[in-house]
Amino acid sequence: MMLSTHTAILVAYAGAALVSCGLTPLARRFALRSGAIDQPSDRKVHERPLPTSGGVAIIAGFLVAAWLVGAGDRMRPQAFVAMVAGALLVSLVGFVDDRRELPAKFKLVLQIVSALPLLGAGVTISVVSDPFHHGMLFLPFWVSALITVLWVVGVTNAINLVDGLDGLAAGVSAIACVALAFIALTWDQPAVALLCAALAGAAIGFLPWNWHPAGIIMGDTGAYFLGYMIGAVTVMGAFKMAAAIAIFVPILVLAVPLLDTVLSPVRRFLSGRPAFAADRDHLHHRLIALGLAETRVVILTYAVTALCGVVAVWISRGR
Repeated sequence: MMLSTHTAILVAYAGAALVSCGLTPLARRFALRSGAIDQPSDRKVHERPLPTSGGVAIIAGFLVAAWLVGAGDRMRPQAFVAMVAGALLVSLVGFVDDRRELPAKFKLVLQIVSALPLLGAGVTISVVSDPFHHGMLFLPFWVSALITVLWVVGVTNAINLVDGLDGLAAGVSAIACVALAFIALTWDQPAVALLCAALAGAAIGFLPWNWHPAGIIMGDTGAYFLGYMIGAVTVMGAFKMAAAIAIFVPILVLAVPLLDTVLSPVRRFLSGRPAFAADRDHLHHRLIALGLAETRVVILTYAVTALCGVVAVWISRGR
């Protein structure tokens, strides 16, 4: 017997949170035994070695929750398989990068490859609002594919870039996913809401172990997974809105990480550094440099993300 939509959403959220929270200590032991440790450096805030396999628990939490509520049966199976396959592929890239740092351009190529299953399953940004007339513009496939890949890869890296302080990426992802779930329900996208609830639960379950002072971090494994899935579900849901706000809403929800993603390469280029080089000059680093404590920066970022999410939900309800 299939659960009702709202019950399934609650089960997905709670199930993902419990599994993620319960498995994180095991992931920590695995990381310690396998040597998956993130060492302190000039571009990192933490001052002691930290296990990096938290993302494994996040992924497990999401997958178990999706299985519990039959997420694949509530949407096109091809779309669900493509999303999960792409997310697992890019997470594998992150898993390797957590242990053996990969070149930035090589990772970018693999992220693009990971987005390709979405195109084959039809999970694309295929229509946009016509700015000059009422109605929608149907995009040629190559344009649709390009925009979709750029969006998914961009969001993947946005969540990864914001993962610079204890609890920051997990909390921002959870808040964004809760907002996206409400928006999806408003626009009659129950499958998208279900996936967002599972993602939010997986991130929340990990957060107690990742809060300052963190005992484990999600690493690129978790950040890539969360970013990819958030990018994919917004393509499925928010970008399908038949209104002029279709593109604006998900951008608003993800305003904080996307802003940092856009500013980072520009800042590096202007300072004469490689655009993809890692540094310690992101928005959260700048706030710490101004004298704010790490936890205050995290809470402030949560508040801004939540405010953007509330505004996005309010705008979406005014369709």
